Amino acid sequence: MATNTNMEFERVIARCRDLFEKKLYDYGASWRIMRPESLTDQIFIKAKRIRTLETVKENLVGESITSELIGIVNYGIIALVQLKLGFADVCDLTAEQALAMYDEQATEALELMKKKNHDYNEAWRGMRTTSYTDLILTKICRTKQIEELNGVTKVSEGVDANYMDMINYAVFGLIKNGFGE
Repeated sequence: MATNTNMEFERVIARCRDLFEKKLYDYGASWRIMRPESLTDQIFIKAKRIRTLETVKENLVGESITSELIGIVNYGIIALVQLKLGFADVCDLTAEQALAMYDEQATEALELMKKKNHDYNEAWRGMRTTSYTDLILTKICRTKQIEELNGVTKVSEGVDANYMDMINYAVFGLIKNGFGE
């Protein structure tokens, strides 16, 4: 089962990357200007929208939960890039450089997903998709608290681990919604 799951993880990340690459063509690396805290807030907006769609069951904008989950994956990867490089005052990466940075962080997230999936024995498959949303929102609250502490914690993992978990839960949601097929 893990081999099939690993293939699903890889397909989802590849499809998210495809959209990232297309938006990179349209907008360039404009996201380089965003501070990590702003990226946390962007992910928060997407997760809150998903929760609203799950509870209200009315969609006035027309964008799907799937598109919001893709956004969480891509903004999570962008946030990891920003943590590594720091934010910029200008778009300072070429498309090729931005894709290379995306690939580096996506690969790290993917490898962590595979390891955790092994250790947790596919437990995510038995979870409700609404739990992924709640866990993402919890990780956002934790990230905001760590950001308020300027990254200094007593026992907790850092902001990067929380972004990785947000990506992980979003990938689970995408697979459950049929995006990995």
